[in-house]
This record gives sequence, structure tokens and C-alpha cells, in this order.
Amino acid sequence: MLSFTALGVPARLADVLTAQGIVEPTPIQAATLPDSLAGRDVLGRGRTGSGKTIAFLLPLVARLQTSSSRRAPKRPRALILAPTRELVTQIDAALAPLAATCGLRSRTVFGGVGQHPQVQALRAGVDILVACPGRLEDLVGQRACDLGAIEITVLDEADHMADLGFLPGVRRLMDATPSRAQRMLFSATLDAGVDVLVERYLHDAAVHEADSAQSPIAEMEHHVLHIEREARVPVLVELTSAPGRALVFTRTKHGARALTRQLNARGVRAVELHGNLAQPARTRNMEAFHAGRATTLVATDIAARGIHVDDVTLVVHADPPAEHKAYLHRSGRTARAGASGTVVTLMTDQQVADVRALTRAAKISPTITRVNGPGHPLLRELAPGERTRRPEALVEERTSAPTGSGRRSWPDDDRASRGSAAGRGDRRRGRDDDPRNSGGRFRPNRPGTPSAGRSDRPTSRTDQPGGRRPRRRGGRGQIGPGGGQRPAASSARGRSR
Repeated sequence: MLSFTALGVPARLADVLTAQGIVEPTPIQAATLPDSLAGRDVLGRGRTGSGKTIAFLLPLVARLQTSSSRRAPKRPRALILAPTRELVTQIDAALAPLAATCGLRSRTVFGGVGQHPQVQALRAGVDILVACPGRLEDLVGQRACDLGAIEITVLDEADHMADLGFLPGVRRLMDATPSRAQRMLFSATLDAGVDVLVERYLHDAAVHEADSAQSPIAEMEHHVLHIEREARVPVLVELTSAPGRALVFTRTKHGARALTRQLNARGVRAVELHGNLAQPARTRNMEAFHAGRATTLVATDIAARGIHVDDVTLVVHADPPAEHKAYLHRSGRTARAGASGTVVTLMTDQQVADVRALTRAAKISPTITRVNGPGHPLLRELAPGERTRRPEALVEERTSAPTGSGRRSWPDDDRASRGSAAGRGDRRRGRDDDPRNSGGRFRPNRPGTPSAGRSDRPTSRTDQPGGRRPRRRGGRGQIGPGGGQRPAASSARGRSR
């Protein structure tokens, strides 16, 4: 059996993995570690769940352990960029025991939370920065962080960052790091945007591929249930009330919230994860799912990448995704680390053509079954075990700011650190995959926009020149002093004064 030490991993780091029950390298780890430990730039392509996180954390920690440099205020020595807050948090959790054994200090940086603790940590000095691009770019622009001392940079889920529109910000951050620093890029696919990063920032890179994203997993069963629209929720209740963890995907944030409430009302312990949640609510809901207090996570494609939860036995596409890559990444939340799993897609009459094209592009041949309702025997085969439904539905986490609070909610990584129009488009359409949500362009603060890092405060309606409320424009009348309505012409004259 191949061991980590045989690949060149320092014994003290291999011991940390052994204590966690990780003793044998995965294919992507075995392929990349000899080159990355030797200091080469590495391009690693592997399916989600293939072990990429450990593949880049080991050489990163090993390099800093032997480096002659020391941490300094505002100047981290290593940088890991990831597209979402949840992925940043999970990377940092995997990093923590490795960093602790070598006396290294790490810090996460992402939006949706106040920036003051992040600024204070950078000022005190950190060795490893695990960050989302948007908030880090804000801190660099404020001179709270200097990337000039970076010795090793990792881009994780690079294709997902490209999908979300973060590549312009990623390029600006990479340009701020030393050009000869070691760089590693890990991605499930190599699309055009990722190719640009590879050509621009990787030098004589060692290229390794294992478990391509296009390769279906042998231990994963794919089923399509052809249902009537009104049977959707009853069928989902039947599937998710079975023992084990289930992950249910929807296309929109509003759909995720509504479905979570419907499941809870029927006794299924469910929580939600989508871009309209404030960061504390996202953290609480993920902790409830990890700990088993909730058995079902209803999510948008935020959870399709990088989110790792042990023993997810069932993935349900309550809404079929828009394209095959999303299908594969969603489905990859089950059947991880050699375990088996079941993937179910719900399909109505109107979705037949779309699902057929989707499965063809994903190179899978699902079993298609007409299911008339929750009593169909196949449902018990797909999700076996005694159904458990609690009359008292799981107490719903506070998932967003109270109505009227003025707080904004932002998709994916850290739109909360900006005052862009992306959030407005996101609220209009309710889509986590709306391209208008992922501008990624850094704009300095302007009068009337939230200052960087303080966007958790509501912007006052009177933040206008002179402190006056803006008058409503258009042909509509205005309320007069006596409670009546002024004619539109009168209000127009008032505006001209």
C-alpha cells in the first residue's frame, strides 16, 4: 500500500492524517504530491470529492515549515483562494490540525461578516490566508493586506470561480503576488477561463488528472422519477423522511426556502442553504446538518461544489439543473471516498426534453420510472428504512435579516463587501446562478454606497445630498399636507423649485 511518507510527506504531517484515519493517498494526491512537494507549479484536475484539499494542503504546510521567512503584520506567506464561504471554512478546518503541528497561524477572509476581526488578525500576522476573492480584494485595496510576501498560492475550484465571474478579481490578486512564487491550481474541468489562468500564472506546470468530472461514479445509482407537478412535495417527503442524510437541490433561492418550510411542516427536519442567507444563518444551518439535528439540506448550487458532509446517501434534484456540469457536481455530494450513493432527479412532463439532453451530456444512463405518488414501491427502494416524521417540525433557523431591517443579502462568496447592482438583480430573479450576481469587479467606495466591510449596516434612505429623502419620480401624485393626494402636475412643479 502506498503511503504519504513514501511520496515525500514529512512524517509529522503524515501522523496527523493517520490520526484522522487517512492512511492511503487518493489518486489525485498520489499523482500531484511528488511534484508539489518538490516546489513545482501544479495543475491538478480531478472530480469533486477526489481529495484535492489534502493534495494542496500538505505541500503548502511542508513548504512553510521549512521556509526561512517568518510571519509579519499584514503580510501572509501563503494564500488559498476559493469561491464560496462554505468552502473556505471547510479548507480552514482541514488545515487546522496540519498547521497546529507546525506552529503556523491561519485566517479565513470572506464577506457577509464584519471585516474588523479579519483586519485585526492580519495586523497581528498570519502565515496562511484562506480567502474568497471579493473580500480579500477589498482588504488589499484598503492596505490592510499585502500579498508581496506570498511564497505559495493555491486556486481551488478554479472552474467554479470562472462560472461565478470571479476571474477578473482573481487575476488582480494573482498579479499582486510574487511572479516566481509556487502556484497550484485545482479544478474539476479546464474551461476557457481556467486556461487563461494556467497560461498566465503557472510556469512549467506539472499537469495531473484523476477522476475527471465527466466520469460517472460506479458506486452511484442514477434515477429519474417522472411525476406530476402536484406530487413533487409528497414524493420528496417520502424520500427525505427515510434514515440517513439527504441533499435536495433547487434552482432558485426562493424555491429552496419554500421547499424547506414545506418539508418542515410535514415533519422532515430540514434546513436551507442559499445566497439569501446571512453568514451566521448559513453557518448554523450547516452545523445542524453536520451534527445530524437536521437530516435534509435544501440548497441551491452553492452546495454543489466543495461542501463535504459525511454519509450523504441521497441527492435529489428537485429542480433539474440548467447544464450537465452542475448535475455532476451536485451528484458528487454523495458516493464520496468510496461510499455508495443514490441520485434522484424529479421530472415533470414539461421537463422531459431538458432532462434527456442533460443526462446525455453528462454521459449517464439513468433508470426512468413513472411515479404517481408517495406510495410507489420504488421510493422505499431508493430510500430504504422506517420513515420518521416529527409533528414538531425543526425549529427554523433565522435565515435572513428581519423584514424592513435594510440589510442586504448576497450570493455565494462575499458580495456583502460591495454595494453593487448585482444584489438588486439577484433579488429580482431569485437565482443563485444569475450571472448578474457575480460581477467580481472591484470598485472603490463612492458617496452613497456602503463603505467596505461595513455593508452589514443598512444604507440610510436619507443618505442623499442635503440629507433629504428623494422624492418619487414619475406621473404619480404625492400625499399632500391634508392627507389628500396632490395632482402629478403639482408635484412636478415642486420638483422644479
